[in-house]
Amino acid sequence: MSVTASSSTARRGRAGVTLPRRVGLLFVLPASILFAVFLAYPLLTALSYSFFGWTGINREGFVGLDNYTTLFTKAPYAEDIPNAFVHNILLFVGAMVFQNTIGLGLATLLHRLPRFKRFFQTVYTLPYLVSPLVIGYLWSLMLSPLFGPVNAGLKAVGLGNLAQPWLGNPSTAIWVIVLVTAWQWIGFPVLLYGAALGGIPAELDEAAKIDGANNWQRFRSITLPLMIPAIGTVSVLTFIGAMESFPIPYALGGSQGNPARATDVLSLLFYRTAFESGSSNAIGTSSAIATLLFLFIFGVSILITVLMRRAERRLF
Repeated sequence: MSVTASSSTARRGRAGVTLPRRVGLLFVLPASILFAVFLAYPLLTALSYSFFGWTGINREGFVGLDNYTTLFTKAPYAEDIPNAFVHNILLFVGAMVFQNTIGLGLATLLHRLPRFKRFFQTVYTLPYLVSPLVIGYLWSLMLSPLFGPVNAGLKAVGLGNLAQPWLGNPSTAIWVIVLVTAWQWIGFPVLLYGAALGGIPAELDEAAKIDGANNWQRFRSITLPLMIPAIGTVSVLTFIGAMESFPIPYALGGSQGNPARATDVLSLLFYRTAFESGSSNAIGTSSAIATLLFLFIFGVSILITVLMRRAERRLF
């Protein structure tokens, strides 16, 4: 009788462990289906398409790595890919510098001024909630050399010599895109860094203050190391966003990356190749671009995550 009762209890125990797991899988299932349909399947499809030749929408024979070879050996891809890649890296570096200096500074300031924290967090987050395409078109109007308020404001304060066609000058156009992109996304690190700052025990800062550490020493030795997990998250998401950047460059420079490819990025190159090139093998070549872009983003994101976790483990 006791053996039967104990076995029944064991089954109930096992059931008690299994049931939450099944329920958890049910909650994950919708997201998994969406991921499979809208991300995994298109990625695998693009990968398969990149190994075949195409005539319009008709698939020809297997060509192996010929589409990839085309990207690095034939015009215009051999010139456009390195140029677009450099611009993507500039977007990432510019956004990281902007977010990890101004964004962290704003988050720290708001953390110390709780009275106005909610209001300014909302103000900084508003551009982040607007479509990047809309942001790009708004800035293209503001930077217009004919009626834009930016040049008009410079002339009004006696700095008319600085007024110029910002988006028409190849030396300034890419930096405009960098600044506009960083400006729009500054709200995200402000929120994330603010949350991370709120999770740091106040006792640590107070103890260091009692020991005679000034504000900079406390920030450098206590606050900044404890912010590494948040910095890692911002770094990975910023890198992914910069490498996939399309709406703002498209709105400010068009699909051709004007002027003279000065604002070209890899996503614009993919778009031109797939929909505007007129090439009979557009599907195969554009799929190769998409595959390489995904592999690069995935690999570097994993690398950044590993490095940040190592830094976090050394800290704790």
